[in-house]
Amino acid sequence: MSLQNNNNKLALRFRCPKELEGLLPPPIPASQGVPDWLKTMPPTAFSALNQQDEQTIKRCPPFVDAMTCGFLIPLICDLRIEDGEIVWDNDIPPGGETEFPRSPISFHDPGQVTGSPLFESDRFLIKFHNLWTIEAPEGYALFFTHPVNRFDLPFTTLSGLVDCDRYKDAWIHFPAHWHDTRFSGVLPRGTPIAQCIPVKRENWTRQTSSFTIEETQKVQALRAELRRETGLYRRKFRA
Repeated sequence: MSLQNNNNKLALRFRCPKELEGLLPPPIPASQGVPDWLKTMPPTAFSALNQQDEQTIKRCPPFVDAMTCGFLIPLICDLRIEDGEIVWDNDIPPGGETEFPRSPISFHDPGQVTGSPLFESDRFLIKFHNLWTIEAPEGYALFFTHPVNRFDLPFTTLSGLVDCDRYKDAWIHFPAHWHDTRFSGVLPRGTPIAQCIPVKRENWTRQTSSFTIEETQKVQALRAELRRETGLYRRKFRA
């Protein structure tokens, strides 16, 4: 089956059990999940060091483009966190023809990260449950990672690469390190817990060399142009 839409664009197929249709928050294009702090932050700010207004990261295309690439996977229900305890009220029906976890999270024993920087003998890693299967077009894997540049979230999702053109009929859940031990309150339903970015499987080789005379001239010319013109990358080089 071809994973292309009517505009001949490649598509990711997200599917859930019939019992959960309309009950789960759906994955969304990352461009629709930009956080409020990025929307409201100023495009420029005064630099005490340079004594002039400078552009903020809001005007940095690579920073924003990374945040709006691919799709965001949402938390399936509210999580209430207090004094290190996580509770939830997830009113979804039990599995019918397909068995699925009804809890939004589970845990990894700390022994599973022994020897890594994540290991703490008295702390579990959490695992966010995702109840959407994900199918990618032939030849594509999906890079799953923490929502890009979302330093405001109290957890950090671990990164992984999954061949979702082949592994497409089972859940992919997301281990995460809960780093903000002082967090108290509600992590709301729909909070992005992972970002998935399609990656085409290709073989790459490395080439290294020093600049030629012509390449040196091009580098110098571009650097001079960047110094003269604010926003040059956005206007001239951004795809």
